[in-house]
Amino acid sequence: MFVPKDDIRTVEMLPGVRRRTLTWGEKAMICEIALDPGAVVPMHQHPHEQVGTVLQGAIRMVIGGEERVCRPGDAYLVPSNVEHMAEALEEGAVVIDVFSPPREEYR
Repeated sequence: MFVPKDDIRTVEMLPGVRRRTLTWGEKAMICEIALDPGAVVPMHQHPHEQVGTVLQGAIRMVIGGEERVCRPGDAYLVPSNVEHMAEALEEGAVVIDVFSPPREEYR
């Protein structure tokens, strides 16, 4: 299956946080998330395992109480049901997130 970029819509999830759900299958989903400088994804948790990488900019992440600043090339893992949050630093950020299983609300 192929998905042309023009077929992928952008959804504003939160103020300054935009998601593009690139594609999904039965067991995994890949999304591009763009965060404006200072945008925050508040502390939350979900049953999906989440892995990701920073493509550009920088984000401050808290995963299970551990805090790090992630920059391009850094990767992260959010285990199922672990509280986590992200805040874009002054340059904003673009990240790729993979969820397993796929998030129904992101389809």
